[in-house]
Amino acid sequence: MNEDFRTAKRGGFATLATIALRNIKRNIRRTVLCIVAVSLAVFFTIVMQSMMKGMTESVEKVVQVFDTAHVNVVSADFDAEKEYMPVQYPVMDGRTLADLQAELGAIPGVRAVLGRVMSAAVLQDSTLKNAVLWGIDIPKETALNNFNLSDKTNGLMQGRFPAPDSNECAIGVRMAYKAGLKIGDRIPLITMSAQFSDKLWSPVITGIYEFDYLRYDEDMIVVDLGRLQRLLGLGEGVQQLFIFAEKPAMSRAIAADVRQTLGSGAIAHDWSENYFVAMMKQSEMIFVVMELVFLVVASFLIMNTVVMIIHERIKEIGMMGSLGMTRREIIQVFFFEALFLSVIGAFIGMTAGGIATFIMSLFPMDFNVLSGGSMKEMPMSNTIYWHFSARNLLQGFAYGVVIAGVCTLIPSLRSAFIEPVEALRR
Repeated sequence: MNEDFRTAKRGGFATLATIALRNIKRNIRRTVLCIVAVSLAVFFTIVMQSMMKGMTESVEKVVQVFDTAHVNVVSADFDAEKEYMPVQYPVMDGRTLADLQAELGAIPGVRAVLGRVMSAAVLQDSTLKNAVLWGIDIPKETALNNFNLSDKTNGLMQGRFPAPDSNECAIGVRMAYKAGLKIGDRIPLITMSAQFSDKLWSPVITGIYEFDYLRYDEDMIVVDLGRLQRLLGLGEGVQQLFIFAEKPAMSRAIAADVRQTLGSGAIAHDWSENYFVAMMKQSEMIFVVMELVFLVVASFLIMNTVVMIIHERIKEIGMMGSLGMTRREIIQVFFFEALFLSVIGAFIGMTAGGIATFIMSLFPMDFNVLSGGSMKEMPMSNTIYWHFSARNLLQGFAYGVVIAGVCTLIPSLRSAFIEPVEALRR
């Protein structure tokens, strides 16, 4: 009988939550400040995560399409000097591209095996003095990849790509603008063959492209792979093999199979080993730490509020204890107050962050404008789309509630150690 009376007087979980909600309304100004602090922290957490994930996705896509594919295969000698783009070290010297494509294409998970050649060139009769010849199998490449990642097209703006086995080329829109070139013009240039002899060439411009990748739009001259192989004296060999997987996650297993298939004569790198990909992954972790710190700082306002509430309502706490409420129930009342403030603030921040990131995902930012064109060598699309996802929103909401709730648990515990008699005397 006595236990039933105490239970009715103390109330259950719903009663304690109701008391906490009523207490929140006592000081509207303080309540609003707490909610705003948490909502701003959650809002900026979601926005920063969205921007960072968008930049990371851009780097990964550019690396997979242009720099390494999902697995990049080169000779050991080329790998040691790859910054100079040497053409005298073909993959598996003595073996043809067709043979390597047939052998590596049989590996489970491989979607396509393409050969590429890159060679430095010195331009004559041009305001630009240096460029890079990029020899690719144009029909296969354009069927497999979107070179303009933002528009999801082959990137061709005017004219056409070079025909197979022709003295033709396509140049980027930025190169055309800076050098004053147009379709029908010739580009006299000098490059070096695999036998270390100078090769003079004057291909005709048949197309102008925009790959939405600053480095390629400014420096690359796209030519037919077979024509460049013969010009450089590579025969049927290639400087690099680019393996595209059915799924990016399969790249490590494929790289291991390539090493086993080709032996020590070739080196296989999967795309996740790329320096810039690893750098962006590390940057994401740094941003997460920064966001957590930001949330903790914002939670201090709620902590101070709880401390002030306890100080102002000491007599009330004493009365609650004298009427039979246990220490656990007193803690729950004040903890619920802080938790409700955290939930309301995190929800508002999540909603505002979701609206902001959704809008930004529709209107991308120009990375070149932000960087002033100073990060040309970084593999990143010129246009960055912010990443919008429900997971990002829920993660920001959870961070806000959990961190704010944990931070306010300690001051809530203080309320339980106030003796009822001492509290009533104050």
